[in-house]
Amino acid sequence: MKSHECFADEIAIDFPSVGTVVERMRDAFLGEQDNVEVVCADVSLSRREASDGLVVPLDVPIRATCPDCGGRGETWAERCKDCDGTGESVFKHAVRVMLPAGVADGARFRFRVSTPDAATVRVEVRVSVRSAAL
Repeated sequence: MKSHECFADEIAIDFPSVGTVVERMRDAFLGEQDNVEVVCADVSLSRREASDGLVVPLDVPIRATCPDCGGRGETWAERCKDCDGTGESVFKHAVRVMLPAGVADGARFRFRVSTPDAATVRVEVRVSVRSAAL
């Protein structure tokens, strides 16, 4: 049995959004899982932008508790239409990534985005530098 499966049956079925909270507690206690999804973003820069450096805005999708049903997945006795019964909604979280001066073609930057109400999201930004002909 994998260490992260040890609490798999301890999540209340009646409250689906509790699953992410339990995952965060498991990760804090047992260490982060290796198979966590990574959000990838490709950034294309001109040679000048790569030479000077640049701040790039990104919208990172964050899963958080559905504001309409409060994470229950239902309103009264009906399935929540906004989250389709999952108890979670996806929100765009704006971040600004500073690419340093002299960034090379093929460079990768990895970081995590954390918000108080949602699980941490891993992000990888991949840089490509366009040739002068484009």
